[in-house]
Amino acid sequence: MESVTERPETAAQTVLVVDYGAQYAQLIARRVREARVYSEVVPHTLSAAEIIARRPAAVILSGGPSSVYEPGAPAVESELFDAGIPVLGICYGFQAMAHALGGEVARTGDREYGKTDVTAEGPVRSLLEGTDDVQTTWMSHSDAVRTAPAGFDVLASSDGAPVAAFADARRRLFGVQWHPEVKHSPQGQRIIENFLYDGAGLSPEWTTGNIVEEQVAAIRAQVGEARVICGLSGGVDSAVAAALVQRAVGEQLTCVFIDHGLLRHGEAEQVERDFVAATGAKLHVADERGRFLTALAGITDPEEKRKAIGREFIRAFEAAEHAVLDQAAAEGARVEFLVQGTLYPDVVESGGGEGASNIKSHHNVGGLPEDMEFKLVEPLRSLFKDEVRAVGAELGLPQEIVGRQPFPGPGLGIRIIGEVTEHRLDILRRADAIAREELTAAGLDGEVWQMPVVLLADVHSVGVQGDGRTYGHPVVLRPVSSEDAMTADWSRLPYDLLGRISTRITNEVEEINRVTLDVTSKPPGTIEWE
Repeated sequence: MESVTERPETAAQTVLVVDYGAQYAQLIARRVREARVYSEVVPHTLSAAEIIARRPAAVILSGGPSSVYEPGAPAVESELFDAGIPVLGICYGFQAMAHALGGEVARTGDREYGKTDVTAEGPVRSLLEGTDDVQTTWMSHSDAVRTAPAGFDVLASSDGAPVAAFADARRRLFGVQWHPEVKHSPQGQRIIENFLYDGAGLSPEWTTGNIVEEQVAAIRAQVGEARVICGLSGGVDSAVAAALVQRAVGEQLTCVFIDHGLLRHGEAEQVERDFVAATGAKLHVADERGRFLTALAGITDPEEKRKAIGREFIRAFEAAEHAVLDQAAAEGARVEFLVQGTLYPDVVESGGGEGASNIKSHHNVGGLPEDMEFKLVEPLRSLFKDEVRAVGAELGLPQEIVGRQPFPGPGLGIRIIGEVTEHRLDILRRADAIAREELTAAGLDGEVWQMPVVLLADVHSVGVQGDGRTYGHPVVLRPVSSEDAMTADWSRLPYDLLGRISTRITNEVEEINRVTLDVTSKPPGTIEWE
């Protein structure tokens, strides 16, 4: 399958984030976009000449696990710093900049990990303008800059870093030892904005409003008069991608919704009702619940479940695809394009874009055959999740869709520990609906990334209900808070809310007699149990 991706027109001011293997490279890019400046992640294997040739408005060098003085460690060519491009080094990027420009980087013996106080030094504020003289930061280093390069002012120090920040304002070169991009550095966003607005002279012009106009124009130019097919999953990404394409080419788009019977309560009906009402898109619904239940019969292994669901989705989608192709042929048209809700993190993590490493493959419609003869339309390919939600709202999609919690492709099939049956799906749907209803009533939807409810179908616990002994199932509440699902912490929900959820589930779902709470962060635990 072929995909065409172009940089958005509003990206004339593009900040390149050079990824040195840091887990936070994408987060840096997000923080830049939150400052309304467009950003992209690129690998550290790009040479200085290649970076300069892209004519970036600024460059940010990310953190990373290496030591600059070790053989084979990623290096920054000094040519980059002579090109007149504003540069900000963060953590390893800060040390690599110092090393390349003649400063001293060494292992001090004083490692700093986690919350660390940093003290401003001297009269020059520069990057630290508007921040406290002593501020809390998030550090992660065992090496430190001992001496700043010639021409640099030392801005700050910490117990383990004699030079914790520096600046050469004349050359527009800056650096900090800590991670300003993480929430644990409370004044970090101000530092990033100081670099963008004052250090690099950029203006905040990147908005989701003009993304819609640009993508609509790009889709029209790419698709022309051809027909387009889109697989709707019921999630945010596919819905927003389809809505953008619908806005661009209207009747040329046909959406396909495979009802595999593994969605939460009311979601299948919501896709059919609310999405069509909001967009006017043509929707082909394939009721394949029986196919999936048959394929899952007797399977308890999580990976086997995923494979079975993915396999059946491909078969079901191919059958629906042929129906759409036949209809188009009867009308003298040809379906040439397939819409996918690929996001920018998918591109970076799969190695298909500019990212430094191949972390995972992604399949936005449940897994699609490599030999499908479609060209891809990926209108969200340059966006992060929060930007996708904003675009969806701009397109008029209802909050029930754009505000929906992330949901795994295999659906409830991997939230049932044990064999998936129609009865067990019904039990889980009722429990999950109660939990989501109470979370919404408490006004906490915006604070909780997602709250999976997990049915321990192969476990029974003794209980007392209605003055009688019961032998029912336990369920687990898994509320987590996260920005991007790469890391997560369990959400500290109010006890009275947890109490209401527990009482309602055990009262209203007779098969369940015990509600438990998962208080594990990620890592070590994943968000989903399977």
